[in-house]
Amino acid sequence: MEIKASLSNLRTAPRKVRQVVDMVRGKNVAQARGILEFTVKRSSEPVLKLLNSAVASALHDFKLEESNLKIAKITVDEGPKLKRSHPMSRGRAYPIMKRTSHISLVLGEINSKKEQSKNEKVVKPKKEKK
Repeated sequence: MEIKASLSNLRTAPRKVRQVVDMVRGKNVAQARGILEFTVKRSSEPVLKLLNSAVASALHDFKLEESNLKIAKITVDEGPKLKRSHPMSRGRAYPIMKRTSHISLVLGEINSKKEQSKNEKVVKPKKEKK
């Protein structure tokens, strides 16, 4: 079962958000929360809120246990840029790009029924040579 959550137009550059997201990718929910709560980066708070939103959705909508969830996929994409200019000497203006980010998060189950069936190997009897 996949639980999806997304955050659009976060006013932080994607490059900076990816530093935080890379720390929690593939972790279970408890580990990810611990990492995000003690990370001293501006983008860790919105990522933590997004994670909490996805967990709440999993608990309420799908009746899943929090201890059985992990971050299956989390991506950071570039959003729209706010184009500004900085006035310089001699009438020039240098461009300033205020970048935004889109974060998409997918939670998956650690011990799902599909994974258990994949892990069980079907043993076929070997053919005897004549």
